[in-house]
Amino acid sequence: MKQKIEAARQQLDVHVREMVQWHFSPETGCEFWLDYAQKLEFDPRDEIHNFDDLKKLGHFEDEWLRGGPVRRWVPKGLAGKPVYVFETGGSTGIPKSRINIEDFQTDYELFSATLSDASFPKGSDWLMLGPTGPRRLRLAIEHLAQHRGGIAFFVDLDPRWVNKLIKYSKFKELDEYKTHVIDQALNILRAHDGIRCVFTTPKLLEALCEKVSLQQAGISGIFCGGTEMNAQFHRFAREELVPGIDFVPTYGNTLMGLACNKPFDIKDNYAITYYPPSPRAVFEIVHPKNLDQKVGYGETGRVLLTTLTKEFFMPRFAERDEGERAAPIEPYPWDGVSNLRLYSEFQQSVVVGVY
Repeated sequence: MKQKIEAARQQLDVHVREMVQWHFSPETGCEFWLDYAQKLEFDPRDEIHNFDDLKKLGHFEDEWLRGGPVRRWVPKGLAGKPVYVFETGGSTGIPKSRINIEDFQTDYELFSATLSDASFPKGSDWLMLGPTGPRRLRLAIEHLAQHRGGIAFFVDLDPRWVNKLIKYSKFKELDEYKTHVIDQALNILRAHDGIRCVFTTPKLLEALCEKVSLQQAGISGIFCGGTEMNAQFHRFAREELVPGIDFVPTYGNTLMGLACNKPFDIKDNYAITYYPPSPRAVFEIVHPKNLDQKVGYGETGRVLLTTLTKEFFMPRFAERDEGERAAPIEPYPWDGVSNLRLYSEFQQSVVVGVY
């Protein structure tokens, strides 16, 4: 295990050097990072040799992604390729925008390799019941289905409208909208008997299961993610909502991609541990008051996220989430995070809506 951890760390350091060379080279970098480099007293290509050296660049600020010309994030080395722009949910203010070219396909192909072919059969169709709109999730789930030889069916859902209804205590309208969404999902399940796989969020899964037995409907695999995904809901899902169905908790967002969960083990008492897709993304669990200091294994800290792809370079961004630092394991020889939840300082100000 020590050898695997060391090999993964060496791979990460090599990847960091490659990404820094790419993003800070005038021939391949984007306008934002090339301008940023002009304000530094050093050339990142000369000074950053490993992951720890990224501290020299400071912390990525979310305000940089809130507005401004989005083309400043397109690397020159990828000029001419079709560009997508995806937004975050906007739970902490104006939604952040991130460009994508092929990252979302790559992220979900890597995730596909972790799914059981018995539970998520190749060639089976999918139902996505969750946020669509300007998010990458809609296209990503569709690509996942297509990559596995299936077709994706969608129920359009606007989480920003849900958040407004919650904010203004319009609970009658909220319940009517939820019913409207669930009715559409039921119609799809009744009309298309080839659907075996579902992506949804915890709250929507619970609402759907109040209306139909997903096992009787032929569903064999559920891929589920969202802020409400905690140990209590995990137990509830496996024991009461969807017993007998492969239930795969996942943590993903527009800025990172997709983190996989530690394979289910009853000894974990339903706690969920996520591992990022290193070296494309890295978690550091740090002290909230000192983002340069990691907490110990098992200790609580804030998630510091680094994304390292040719399309998007985001060093050491303080996420809206916290959890316990998790040690490397056999499939994932790098740090993870357990019991992920909304960062405590945000709990009064952030509305999570359908998540």
